[in-house]
Amino acid sequence: MAPYTVKWGILATGGIAQYFSKDLLADPSARGTSDVLHEVVAAASSTSKERAAEFLKDVGAGADAKAYGSYAELVADPNVDIIYVATPHSHHFQNVMLALEVGNKHVLCEKAFTVTAAQARKLVETARARNLFLMEAVWTRYFPLSVQVRSLVQSGAIGTVYRVVADNSLNCNKDHSPTSAVTFSDDSRMVNMDLAGGALLDLGIYSLTWLFQILYHLQPEAEGEKEAPQVVAVMDKYDRTGADESSTLVLHFPGHRSQGIGMTSMRVGTGVGSVQKSAPAILIQGSDGEIQVMGPAYKPLAYRVIKKSDNKSESEVPWVDMPIPIDKREGATWEGHGMFWEADEAARCLRDGKKESATLPLSESIVIMETMDKALQQGGIVYPELITTDVFDENSPLNTGRA
Repeated sequence: MAPYTVKWGILATGGIAQYFSKDLLADPSARGTSDVLHEVVAAASSTSKERAAEFLKDVGAGADAKAYGSYAELVADPNVDIIYVATPHSHHFQNVMLALEVGNKHVLCEKAFTVTAAQARKLVETARARNLFLMEAVWTRYFPLSVQVRSLVQSGAIGTVYRVVADNSLNCNKDHSPTSAVTFSDDSRMVNMDLAGGALLDLGIYSLTWLFQILYHLQPEAEGEKEAPQVVAVMDKYDRTGADESSTLVLHFPGHRSQGIGMTSMRVGTGVGSVQKSAPAILIQGSDGEIQVMGPAYKPLAYRVIKKSDNKSESEVPWVDMPIPIDKREGATWEGHGMFWEADEAARCLRDGKKESATLPLSESIVIMETMDKALQQGGIVYPELITTDVFDENSPLNTGRA
């Protein structure tokens, strides 16, 4: 049987869009996939049509792929099945609404889903009303390692899980002074308040991903509605822009006697050095042992299980390596980033008529946004109204590129 082919339109042409699009076009057989196939048939840049054309050439899209100089043109293309929204999260609400409301298109939207929980609820409400597929692109959830770790927890491999600790931090200091600039310019999406900058929404979402996929997502369905966490957060602000530069969240699920600690920072790193091997980035701790996951938290490639009854020293417990498959076709230069697994999930949902992914249900994306809402409020982080409104404006500067 021929694979189910999905035709993608790429909204925005930055770095994350390049990674995603190149992954779409990588050899699916390298990752053992034969049932779905991806095509990049169009892309749009709010800067110019020429920029979109250059992007399509760079990622290896076919000669027939259409380049657009506006997002409105892209979402109107009848040849596009699904839109991948790759703009900064400040733009997500308006951009996704444009695709859903105006283009009547299915959407895969980059994380963080939105800036506020109210925006997330509005997107979900709109997608359901229009019978369209919508999914937050938290690629980490779909890594084979994440799938395997969730399976281990469900099987009772480490007993009852009581605590998860997760960190996703980058040491971006220019010098030793706590008030000095970080390595990002003040207009970077990482620290610019107009782009919803800050450690939590950009980096901390991955720490929360591990807390939620273990402590929330795996809560037994028989208990009915899942228990949302109580939230306590502390934040330090970046002096130059007011964005959060270091944040720590404690999540408490009292009904399950479980706790999660999620950390993120632009002042210290998860591990010393680029390989992050000084300590595990994630600890999943249960009554019969723990699972350690090597960082970075967003791209997990190695884990190990340490049993309470093990007589081995920790140094003797082997790591299970789960590397990203390599495209070995003759002439292939792209080795793969790991974003194709979430794209495969979206394709299978479309094929099967599903409007959301069971691995990251829309209701869970909303609860995660509610958790970040509470943390940002406790940290005193306030973003501009232009990017926090939940009123859709087709002509918003976030849609037209005038922002």
